[in-house]
Amino acid sequence: MQIEDHADKTAWRMRGTLALLGAALWLCAACGDRKEAGQPASPRVAESGHESSPDRGDDRPVIVALGDSLTAGHGVGAEQNYPTQLQRKLDAEGYHYRVVNAGVSGDTSAQGLNRLAAVRELRPSIVIVGLGANDGLRGLPVETTRQNLDAIISQLKADGAVVVLAGMELPPNYGSFYTSAFRRMYPDLARKYRIALIPFLLQGVAGHPDLNLEDGIHPTAEGYRIVVESVWVVLRPLLS
Repeated sequence: MQIEDHADKTAWRMRGTLALLGAALWLCAACGDRKEAGQPASPRVAESGHESSPDRGDDRPVIVALGDSLTAGHGVGAEQNYPTQLQRKLDAEGYHYRVVNAGVSGDTSAQGLNRLAAVRELRPSIVIVGLGANDGLRGLPVETTRQNLDAIISQLKADGAVVVLAGMELPPNYGSFYTSAFRRMYPDLARKYRIALIPFLLQGVAGHPDLNLEDGIHPTAEGYRIVVESVWVVLRPLLS
């Protein structure tokens, strides 16, 4: 079941060493202290990287970024995470949306599903779902992660929200069978629900030391700028 195409092999060779070194640190950071500055410590969503209640007086359509530490912006300032940079991109391009950062460091897909009610209360127009990395790093069954993501997507679509799924990849030391199944999970769900897919959220960032923090995994502010560009390619055609 291992994917053998040349592009995949080349990509893994390029970022394999740093991924191997950073995986344990990523797991510790992503699953660690949820009370770190700028990170939400409760199921509430956080707008622009700050724990707060959403502004009910703002009538702009809402884009929610639902995820883990990669969405919350572990290790960077509140103005540097990808949802905040995405807000600036939308504003600069003249799109009338409000981005809400619903990233919580350490969240698995199950924990994201448990927080989904708070996201649905916002009646979002678009939700970018970036979950599953912590499941993989903990070695949780891929089928369990798939079921959780399936439930998240189906509930959001039932509400009429447009869903964008952000794919993730695992270091090769987790074994070819597991990593292949994990990688396929995202495009499989995207096909099932006919939703937009960001193939790999950290494309162009993973494996580049100058774009990541010392753990080798979490992006710097510049790394998140590249993440925003990857998100933008998929998101822009969905904007009204």
